[in-house]
Amino acid sequence: MEDTSDSCSKVDKTETSDTDQPAAFPQIKEFGDTNDVDPAEKPLLSEKATDTMQSNEKCEQQSALEQPDLEEQEQPSVVQWELPAEGLDNREELIENIEQDEFEPDASSITSSDNASPVIKYTTLPKLRNLEKEQQTSQNLALSDDTASTTVTDFDSFQDVTVKIERPTYCKPFLGGFKHRITGVEFHNAGSQTVPKKRPDKGIKIFCRETQTVFEKNKLQQTKNTTSTQMTKIGLYVSNMTDKLIRPGKYVTADEYHKRRLEAVIVLQTYFRRWHAINVVQSLRERKSLRLEWEAQEELNKKKEKEEKLRREYKRRLNPKTKEDYELLYHALELWRQEEIEQINRTLTGTERKAALCGLLEQEARLIASVGRYKLDADEENRQKAVLRFLDKCAKPKSWKAFDGKITEVDTQYTLRARELLEIYRSISMNDIPKDERIDVLLTLRCTVKEHECKLTQEIVELIDREVDLMLRDVKECNLEGLRKRICTLFLQYIKTPNLNPEIARILKVPPDPLKLYKNVNFCRSCKNYLPSTEFSVPANSRTIGRCRLCSEIDNEARQREAFLKYRLILKNLRESEADYQDDAQIVYLVQQQDLQYMVENIWGCQSALSACDDLYDLVMVRWDKRHEWSPWNTILLTKDEADAHLKLCSLQEAYEAAFIHRINHKHIQAKKYFAQIPAMTSFLHRIGDQTNTNEFLIAKPIPTGTKA
Repeated sequence: MEDTSDSCSKVDKTETSDTDQPAAFPQIKEFGDTNDVDPAEKPLLSEKATDTMQSNEKCEQQSALEQPDLEEQEQPSVVQWELPAEGLDNREELIENIEQDEFEPDASSITSSDNASPVIKYTTLPKLRNLEKEQQTSQNLALSDDTASTTVTDFDSFQDVTVKIERPTYCKPFLGGFKHRITGVEFHNAGSQTVPKKRPDKGIKIFCRETQTVFEKNKLQQTKNTTSTQMTKIGLYVSNMTDKLIRPGKYVTADEYHKRRLEAVIVLQTYFRRWHAINVVQSLRERKSLRLEWEAQEELNKKKEKEEKLRREYKRRLNPKTKEDYELLYHALELWRQEEIEQINRTLTGTERKAALCGLLEQEARLIASVGRYKLDADEENRQKAVLRFLDKCAKPKSWKAFDGKITEVDTQYTLRARELLEIYRSISMNDIPKDERIDVLLTLRCTVKEHECKLTQEIVELIDREVDLMLRDVKECNLEGLRKRICTLFLQYIKTPNLNPEIARILKVPPDPLKLYKNVNFCRSCKNYLPSTEFSVPANSRTIGRCRLCSEIDNEARQREAFLKYRLILKNLRESEADYQDDAQIVYLVQQQDLQYMVENIWGCQSALSACDDLYDLVMVRWDKRHEWSPWNTILLTKDEADAHLKLCSLQEAYEAAFIHRINHKHIQAKKYFAQIPAMTSFLHRIGDQTNTNEFLIAKPIPTGTKA
């Protein structure tokens, strides 16, 4: 960076060139100014150049006062020198004089001829010259590392020199520069292209693990403390009012000091452990109280649940409505009969016994007759509910589950037709409605059935006209009950006709096509009826189809009078729990009620395998090994609480003793032998694999005596 004083001196030389030039250069012609670089540049200084910036500003202020038009004076100019013929011999001296005045000759612009004087062009402002050279050099360096430059060795001779440039491998520091105030272009001062000096190798390993992970330690050290004292002497009095009398105590050795510290630590630990023990005991006491409260609450809930169950069963016996209710009622009747027979046999003999048995038989017959009357009334009510439930199922829209879990429902023309017929059936089945509304319902029904001409619709229309005529004659409603029942029955038959209600075809048990009746149809030898296979319950030990479900229920009511509700609940809970696993369990849906009853009664003895609880309403069946699918040879009968705890176990061998595991495996073998009779079960017997080998290994192991589960 050039100082302002230098630039000022250059400008003076340019202005006085017309008067002060030597006699050898009589004429000077200026070709024009160049505008490549604007002298109004703002210097960019580094931190090191902040000191010189103030002095430069002062110099610029002084030069501005002396020369107000500085921008025009600092513009570069091209000066043309015409050399006379007699001055050609002093050409070398001329060039030296011009270079001393900081003019640069343009060698390519030197022209000469025999008759004309040579002309030389010179450019002022060396700063502009240096900038142009730097720009050209940077453009050439961008192309290659080896740059060829031309150097003037003599006035008429040139020489090409190859300059090798070393690329820097580091980021050069900022050394200052200039910034154009108008365009904002920055010109940085360049640094030297020399390789940085490498640090000499001192032979010391600097980067090592010890310098990164140093181990610190504390060491006590007593420092020196220089003091001085002043004693009383003749001619000097020192006051002793603030002095403190110190008497030397007993010397304490290191062992005694550490012993005293240890005793103090023991005392502290004693009090801390006492405090900690109090907190632990308090926490255990609180947990115990909470546990006892929870157990008491659970016991109370179980007691209330049992009482509610007994109350519900008692209510179901008083007002039976479903098949399960009558099943419980007949089971209670059988238990009462057996108790009475035992009491008669225990207390009476001879003719008195026979008379008591006859009286018991008559009393039993009266109870059965009363139960039958209740059953007829309940059947009529249940039949009406079943019809409405059947028609409502037919009128439901089409629905399916989408990929996002939402249910999509769509109504078709057939579902809309079925819904319309359902509303009409509900209207004509209602009693105690006004006469005008009843007539409107009958007229709507008449218009609906007249859409199809057939014998059934003609009969319905005749009955509707008859009822309307009787109602207009003010006939009592009790006399119209039979006619109204006939209309409801015929209209229900109209609804169940697939040609008149197409949606009903997918729900009817009897298919419209007679050829489909020959498939999956079996003959009941008890009621002499052909029924579908779903009406037969086939246990595992049966070899024939046997009786249908209805005949089995009638036989149970007449002879055994057993209640199978508890077994149905166990099977229902089992299937629900297996559905939650979502592992495509199949065996649980092949097991029937009779099979489950055989397992509970003959294999598991109607009690829990752990606590021997015999309340079947509280027992459930779960997987023995939860990693495998449920099967009769992979199950265990437990209470609900025991089942929840069993399913949380990770290892059965660690949780149960060997004797208990052996007893459970023995029950699994019994179940496997029983269910091997079912052809559908034989395909699942080969899936047990490793589980069978494990069971056989556990059975073969010797069982230690005196062990309990």
